[in-house]
Amino acid sequence: MADDLVIGGKTFRSRLIVGTGKHRSTEEMIASIEASGAEMVTVALRRLDLDDPNKRTILDEIDWNRYTILPNTAGCQTAEEALTVARLARAMGLGDLIKLEVIPDAKYLLPDPIGTLEAARQMVEEGFTVLPYINYDPVLARHLEEAGCATVMPLAAPIGSGQGMVSFEQIKIIIEQASIPVVVDAGLGVPSDASMAMELGADAVLVNTAIAQAQDPALMGEAFKLGVEAGRKAFLAGRIPRKAYATASSPIEGVVGSKG
Repeated sequence: MADDLVIGGKTFRSRLIVGTGKHRSTEEMIASIEASGAEMVTVALRRLDLDDPNKRTILDEIDWNRYTILPNTAGCQTAEEALTVARLARAMGLGDLIKLEVIPDAKYLLPDPIGTLEAARQMVEEGFTVLPYINYDPVLARHLEEAGCATVMPLAAPIGSGQGMVSFEQIKIIIEQASIPVVVDAGLGVPSDASMAMELGADAVLVNTAIAQAQDPALMGEAFKLGVEAGRKAFLAGRIPRKAYATASSPIEGVVGSKG
């Protein structure tokens, strides 16, 4: 049976979204994206040099026919800045899909909930398909869904920290309450973190630093692909309940020496 991810009317077979930042070289970036099996790739427009039309950027290196480009508003500190970047993405022909980030805090890089909700409402009104990056806040997630966002993207841990699923319980609540896809984004360090997120019932994960900064990014991209697939299959299969005591895996009836 098909088990596709649908975001904003677009259908994806892969539930792994990858980033393009922090790679040591373009060659490593392309190799890791290919190995990951991802179909959606996020690009921070504010971090591209768009002043020189003759200078190649990440957008020139990625095959637009093969991958869905997800422009993001990384580097924006206010709702107004995020709106400007979203409109720029649309003007560049990148479509209406936008990953919304409003991060005024340069030290901890935690998203601004008020600015994010404000920007999301305006973007939805302007016809964008909005994927907002948020803290693990179930109440904010619900407000963003009500505002018309296509997904919510709670962080697992601070951006680039590699700490893994530190916000386990809150993300479970977000998943339980949401009727739109939940994409766990930021802080994942190894494929088992991604697998854990998928086992919880997350619809997808977004990974950048853990792949880009690995000693072998392509191999790590493939590893995350397998981790996501395993976690999704485990979720669909349904885990056994946790029990306080051991349960024999083989029946005792008919065992030599048993009574009854």
